[in-house]
Amino acid sequence: MDNGSFSTGDTELDQAVEQWLQYDKNLKTASMVRDLVKEGAVEALKKCFSSRMEFGTAGLRAAMGPGTSCMNELTIIQTTQGFCCYLEDSFENLKEQGVVIGYDARAHPPSGGSSKLFASLAAAVFINYHVYIFNISVECCICGHICMLPLSLAQVYWENGAQIVSPHDKGISKAIEENLEPWPQSWNAEEALKSPLLKDPYQEIHTQYFKAIQKHCHHRDINKSSEVKIVHTSVHGVGHTFVQSAFKAFDLHPPYAVEEQKDPDPEFPTVKYPNPEEGEGVLTLSFALAEREGASVVLANDPDADRLAMAEKQESGQWRVFTGNELGALLGWWMFRCWKQQNSDAGAVKNLYMLSSTVSSKILRAIALKEGFHFEETLTGFKWMGNRARDLLDQGKTVLFAFEEAIGYMCSPSVLDKDGVSAAAIAGEMVSYLATKNTGLSQQLTSVYEEYGYHISKNSYFICHDQDVIRTLFERLRNHGGQKDSYPVECGRFAISNVRDLTTGYDDNQPDKKAVLPTSSSSQMPKIKYYTELCAAPGNSDVAHLRKELDDLVDAIIENFFEPKKNKLQPKPE
Repeated sequence: MDNGSFSTGDTELDQAVEQWLQYDKNLKTASMVRDLVKEGAVEALKKCFSSRMEFGTAGLRAAMGPGTSCMNELTIIQTTQGFCCYLEDSFENLKEQGVVIGYDARAHPPSGGSSKLFASLAAAVFINYHVYIFNISVECCICGHICMLPLSLAQVYWENGAQIVSPHDKGISKAIEENLEPWPQSWNAEEALKSPLLKDPYQEIHTQYFKAIQKHCHHRDINKSSEVKIVHTSVHGVGHTFVQSAFKAFDLHPPYAVEEQKDPDPEFPTVKYPNPEEGEGVLTLSFALAEREGASVVLANDPDADRLAMAEKQESGQWRVFTGNELGALLGWWMFRCWKQQNSDAGAVKNLYMLSSTVSSKILRAIALKEGFHFEETLTGFKWMGNRARDLLDQGKTVLFAFEEAIGYMCSPSVLDKDGVSAAAIAGEMVSYLATKNTGLSQQLTSVYEEYGYHISKNSYFICHDQDVIRTLFERLRNHGGQKDSYPVECGRFAISNVRDLTTGYDDNQPDKKAVLPTSSSSQMPKIKYYTELCAAPGNSDVAHLRKELDDLVDAIIENFFEPKKNKLQPKPE
């Protein structure tokens, strides 16, 4: 190696570190790696170089830091070079068509990484092409023909406007491995930003986007006169300006902004976790502002503004934070109600579709069964829903709504991904309308469940960093009772009527036992999630009994399948 006689005893690791130090021009990350080498920190080096970022349910996700496992200047350059080569093979007119690049406010000072810098490096790789780069932090749902968003989460969108799925992800990954050595121009971010081929599409896209979402504004007069007060927080992300503009586009009164959180700040100084999906802890400042201003509703975006959380003050004075499934039920009901009022043709409903991921509530299925439209489920992740929506739209169908339980909502087909900005404006209009009926979100959610059947969810996770334990846990389920390819038929007192295993492609609900949804044999992750839902028939309104039944089921699953004590699983932090 280039560092004295040091050797980890792992030839592959030594070669990876040596190549890294040969290629990396970032003094901070290169210095971090050299320090680990000098210290003989083999385990830390393995963590940095054990793998390369892979495409998952939401693109490339990794912490910023040194090494091939992390997001940094070199891995961004390598990723973009592979992407560039793959695009050249895929499009004859790539130079004219170009690429779109966006970024948000995230940064990691210790490694010198930032989303903005990564965007500049990506532009440098594409120096000989038309590059449309947003020169302000934007939410990741604004995209063009082909869009790469190099964040601590990097998403790649294809020309159809949706995130890439197979075979593109595999093709790009292969191209990355074939283009690891930085090209001469790839480090020259400053020169790239001076290129005559580089343009900022922000103003044009901004205008088009807010024009497009206005198609989903159906109660402008109510919005203008509404006295409902709403608080909004962007949780130190990019959502503030866009949500204010979205409310204006709907003629809604501007929401009260949480001043301490309205501007982008990669340090997220006021919250432990900047994800509103985590619940009340993220919303403490929002609730305080709402109390001061007399607001009854809080809307919260995550830092890149593609997710939306909502809370409502109850008559008791307490705040209720709606789960992703509950808000999905409310928005699904609202979108269909507005569509129905606009479409008097009884036959039009046959061309109407709603989508959700397989781990999300089946409330849309219940609404679809009663109202006559189509419901489909996809694999987890909006890349699947976005591509399925594109297929349906190309067939002349109407895709009205799609959601996932992780507070992601697609309320407009102009963005084939989750979009917390349009969802916020549409939620604001729904709140204003309900106020004219002297009702609120909680009461309306109850009405939805009374009409279509209660759907009660309970989701959580365990953490396990031992891959052998995870593998054993799942193999035990797949070889139940010691019999190969045999799954459990009961869980405690509960009978199991159907098993679908999307790692192996097994589904005993299908005649050939083969799953219809795509399968993935990628390694199981440290976070072992479980999603449960009790779907009751309309008329079964004993909520306490239904919740008790679901609690008992979850307890049985944990005791019989997860065995947390035996497997030393860590429960979700409180």
